[in-house]
Amino acid sequence: MTFLNKPLGKLSFAVLTGLLLTIGWCPLPFAPLLFIGFVPLLLVIDNIVEDNRKRKGLRHFGIVYFSLLLWNVGTTWWVYYSSDWGAVAAFFFNTLFMTTIFQFAYLTRKKWGAAIGNISLVVYWIAFEYLHLSWELSWPWLTLGFGIASFPSWMQWYEYTGVLGGSLWIMVANILIFNLVKSAIKDKPFYWKKRTIVILLFIFIPMEISLLIYSSISETSSPVNVVIVQPNIDPYNEKFSGNDAEQLDKMLSLAAKQVDSSTDYVVFPETALAEAIWEEYLNESPSFKTIKKFIEPYPKLNFVCGMSSQKKYKEGEKLSETARKDNINSNIYYDDYNASFQIDNSGKIQVYHKSKLVPGVEKMPYPKVFGFLGKFAIDLGGTTGSYGTQKERTVFNSVDGKWKVGTAICYESIYGDFLSEYLRNGASILFIITNDGWWYNTPGYRQHCNYGRLAAIEFRRDIARSANTGTSCFINQKGDIQQATKWWEPAVIKGTINANTEMTFYAKHGDYLGVLASILSVPALLLLFGSMLFRRK
Repeated sequence: MTFLNKPLGKLSFAVLTGLLLTIGWCPLPFAPLLFIGFVPLLLVIDNIVEDNRKRKGLRHFGIVYFSLLLWNVGTTWWVYYSSDWGAVAAFFFNTLFMTTIFQFAYLTRKKWGAAIGNISLVVYWIAFEYLHLSWELSWPWLTLGFGIASFPSWMQWYEYTGVLGGSLWIMVANILIFNLVKSAIKDKPFYWKKRTIVILLFIFIPMEISLLIYSSISETSSPVNVVIVQPNIDPYNEKFSGNDAEQLDKMLSLAAKQVDSSTDYVVFPETALAEAIWEEYLNESPSFKTIKKFIEPYPKLNFVCGMSSQKKYKEGEKLSETARKDNINSNIYYDDYNASFQIDNSGKIQVYHKSKLVPGVEKMPYPKVFGFLGKFAIDLGGTTGSYGTQKERTVFNSVDGKWKVGTAICYESIYGDFLSEYLRNGASILFIITNDGWWYNTPGYRQHCNYGRLAAIEFRRDIARSANTGTSCFINQKGDIQQATKWWEPAVIKGTINANTEMTFYAKHGDYLGVLASILSVPALLLLFGSMLFRRK
């Protein structure tokens, strides 16, 4: 293609990839574009590899970085509302990581040819997404399998593969279509029928299987009556600087409109109690006393709520990496937590600490390396610095012993393998509590809500989602959103969901696709770079 030989042609195709991936991303209704999104960029890469100009590696890196930066900015631009420099850092690093994967595949192609290079891109990409779910720089918002979250009827087989199965599907489809287009340009004669049939089968057979699963699922009746509150308290100007008692009264007034003797759960959003309560003295907290008074007339009621909390370390107790020294008494150390709790009329209070923390917001990743970036951290109000975490996924037991609930706090809800730990601890219901008001009325809160569909499908668990503002809703085991609330409106909704104790294949085995891709990638990269070093010597 003569046009691709020109700098403007390469630039145009790079821009096209950025646009296709952005427009195809959830929540926009153009998900099919994701199956061709990388094709223009792959054509540019192929042209660079085969031309006779110098500095191929540098030109490859530059054009790929530019293209993927457009995708990152186009899809997550809303992060800018919280911090301009924080957003710039997120765009820069995430694009750098993605570009590095393409660079590895480029080097692999140079060493072992186009076919191996294409396969390596798929394998390296899945391994990267798996790593991106695990390390301290984790920002998996653009995991490819999330892109089709608005179409739950397409991805019912996620209960077997998790979101990485969707990433594999999309990436392989792009490679197949790229090879078809490349052959159409270069091969004379061009035999297109068999390749086209293979591509169509590869894309539509998983869709058809998913549709069959979707139409056949019937939830087993195990009713749980839930009331969800969306208080709509401004996170910037009111939430962390307003009157805590007034905010709680507002939320309880909303709940009172729907709570009755048949209600099993009331769910409040993330940091609904924002006054940084000491966990040693929860029963003495005015907020807890108010809540106890509210639930007293309802013997079967379980009250689940988010809070900002603090916990002191006992003398001689081992300190965590995030432990803080008290400003008044230097002998006292404590941790801050973004936490959730359940309280009922038995007097028992169960607490869970959020453990997947947003890099640069709730935790500074690798502080010895990136500590200098602290001044650029995204400002989400409340506590500054790193929060404490916990190792286990605590499930909340209902007062009557019937149900166990896993409560994911905000960002945790997009980590499939992480959420599966709740199920392994017996969770038959999932709650998501969040505060999506940080991003204003942008695609950010819509994306987050739609990502919750994946958890419902992966685990076949009904989900109750309570947002401070954004979208509160119920999500059934097919991934269908029900009773969705509107943006920036106080609301309370009531519904019946079904508890389920069966374990899906994905719940049992986790991100095995990522593990397999990593096992293949490590020796391949060691062999690649080892051979490059040997050749230089």
